[in-house]
Amino acid sequence: MKILVALDYLERNKPSASDRKLLTVMLRSSDDKAATAFWTRGGRKQIIERMVARLGLTETAPPPDEKPGFWGYTALSARDVVKTYRYLLEKAPKAQREFVLAQLSKSTPCGTDGFDQTFGIPSAAKRPWAVKQGWSGFGDVPAEPCRGRSAQQVAYRPDLGIGRPVLHTTGVVGDKIVVVLTLQPAGSSFRAASRRVTELARQLV
Repeated sequence: MKILVALDYLERNKPSASDRKLLTVMLRSSDDKAATAFWTRGGRKQIIERMVARLGLTETAPPPDEKPGFWGYTALSARDVVKTYRYLLEKAPKAQREFVLAQLSKSTPCGTDGFDQTFGIPSAAKRPWAVKQGWSGFGDVPAEPCRGRSAQQVAYRPDLGIGRPVLHTTGVVGDKIVVVLTLQPAGSSFRAASRRVTELARQLV
């Protein structure tokens, strides 16, 4: 979702220095507040409508009308995530492509919400890679502090209310696109889910 939000913004705007900082933290550290800011400014579901048309997405839909502010309720498939990366690599204007990929290649070990981002592709594949991770449903704060952060974490509000935790790893590994979207068993710990996703990514790589 955050890649779609970034591409939509960059298609329609020349980013200011402050917006470039917001885009950077959104893409590198999966910052939800930054995503919400761009989601609101971009017209919410209008972002999805524009990106569906531009990228030729067939399995992506905006949040339901009763949840217009919840960009995390956007429905999308692994196939459409692959299409998004193909657009980024093959069709996006050079400046957009280089900016987005540069941020994804500098994915931080920890998200701004305190969750570890090194699961999946970063643990399964050697560089060069450019990744965007996703997670929800593991509580407001991580059960274990992410490496490199203090014990005090930033509060986190899950975006998805589907009853089970989700964990995703997506990105470009060398010249390949790798996408793993998972719905985890109810009650899964972040550590257990991370191990599962990392093993799936390792098998694909």
